[in-house]
Amino acid sequence: MRFIISWITSILFNAIALFAVAQLFTSFYLADFGTALLASVIIFILNVFVRPILVIFTLPATVLTLGLFLFVINAITLMITQAVMSSDFVINNFGVAIIASIIISIINAILSSLVSNK
Repeated sequence: MRFIISWITSILFNAIALFAVAQLFTSFYLADFGTALLASVIIFILNVFVRPILVIFTLPATVLTLGLFLFVINAITLMITQAVMSSDFVINNFGVAIIASIIISIINAILSSLVSNK
């Protein structure tokens, strides 16, 4: 039961972060919060199945950059998500996806620290 609550909060926090980034940048478009929730579910699924494969293949680059390459992997995940979703979720270029992945990670960390049980 605790895993399900953790998954739901993770998806909800990611949707909030996606929606916040969409409000910050004109080149990062989300139609509405429902679209952000759907994108968050797709990102969650990609993080479970695709991200581990990407991390393994790019391990040397990740080690050389001291983990900063993980933001590129997150940006790739965002680009895959926007390719799956039609015109409701649009990222204009890869540079915006990298900046968005950094901001999304920061927002998720802040939200997670506010809710943690410590």
